[in-house]
Amino acid sequence: MSNAIATSLPRPRGAEHSMPDFVTRRMDEHYVTRIEKLLGGEHPHAWQPTPAGAVFLAGNDYLCLAGEPALVQAQLRALQNSQGELLMSAVYLQEGSAQHRLERKFAAFMGAEDSILTQSGWAANVGLVQCLAGPGIPVYLDMQAHASLWEGVQSAGAQAVSFLHNDMAHLRRQLAKHGRGIIVVDSLYSTNGSLAPLAELAELAERSDSLLIVDESHSLGTHGPGGAGLVAQWGLGGRVHFRTASLAKAFAGRAGIISCSSKFKGYFLSESRPAIFSSCLLSHELAWFDAALDFVATADGRRAALHRQTRLIRDSLRELGYNIEGSEQIIALEAGAEPKTLALRKTLERHGIFGAMFCAPATPKNRSLVRLTLNAGLKPAQVAQLLTACEQIRDEVGLANWSSTQRLHRLALV
Repeated sequence: MSNAIATSLPRPRGAEHSMPDFVTRRMDEHYVTRIEKLLGGEHPHAWQPTPAGAVFLAGNDYLCLAGEPALVQAQLRALQNSQGELLMSAVYLQEGSAQHRLERKFAAFMGAEDSILTQSGWAANVGLVQCLAGPGIPVYLDMQAHASLWEGVQSAGAQAVSFLHNDMAHLRRQLAKHGRGIIVVDSLYSTNGSLAPLAELAELAERSDSLLIVDESHSLGTHGPGGAGLVAQWGLGGRVHFRTASLAKAFAGRAGIISCSSKFKGYFLSESRPAIFSSCLLSHELAWFDAALDFVATADGRRAALHRQTRLIRDSLRELGYNIEGSEQIIALEAGAEPKTLALRKTLERHGIFGAMFCAPATPKNRSLVRLTLNAGLKPAQVAQLLTACEQIRDEVGLANWSSTQRLHRLALV
């Protein structure tokens, strides 16, 4: 068919072109009110292809595993040797399967009795909370806890009780008011790189007879002995009931993990809807994680490089006047309102720095930010390029008028 004929034909019109007004109102809120009116027609997450020489800080491959030859070769061998696989729910995997063997290996790595591999970190968190909570059970969530944990509470029909970020006094008041339940936190928060006070959280969980779930998505592989995470680093493995993680960060793959007892594992596989109604991992995915686990466990040099870069960049940005909260490899440049943050992202891109714009629902409505995720492979020239850009753009992006800057000044006066 010629292009002229193709363009003259009427465009297909499916049922989605005549949706009810309760859907079109929501879509108009997005496309008209937000994209067109607020942001001038530019989508907050759309960027141009990264040019040569740019510094890309929007990915989560903290240890730079994605192109590691040993891992790639392990995955290739698995693909080449595959004789066809049974595509089925992991519920039906027999004892001794490749997935079960890898789960035991992950459990040993994390210092747990057993573990469960899931399709994603999202599936791990939703499935776990859905299996533990229920109507009438309060689930205490840090206000910056990952959206998947909140989704799990909703899936369980449980009561979500929020507490101010890392505010243990507020959590104590909430526990006194609502009683024992489930406390849910991230060990390292994904928007600003702050750390949870895990020892205090473990103590509060024990005093209130509550369960404690810690999402280690951004600390498993990058922190702790051999990369075993912050729970292991602080010797809390026996006091945290469950740890979860997305393996799409330091492990550079696509899956999730839950640490647990073998008895709970059997219960989870019979009760978790994400587990029951999703397929198991494939052999080449298992091969990747098997090789990645060996690599991560001995990657002390890369972890040290990541932490060294983190300290240098954070300290330098603070000296430039940026209000940099947290302490770890995730850095938030919080401009505030979405138009300001979009302008910041575009200005950084003109200087060759590519970060990710975070806005509602990933952040509170007027606390949007550009997130810079650091990695172990950053070269001195790239660090210098980032810091030079952040120095040069301060007036252009109105740093002095950012809400985060004004908040910093108010704190300095207290």
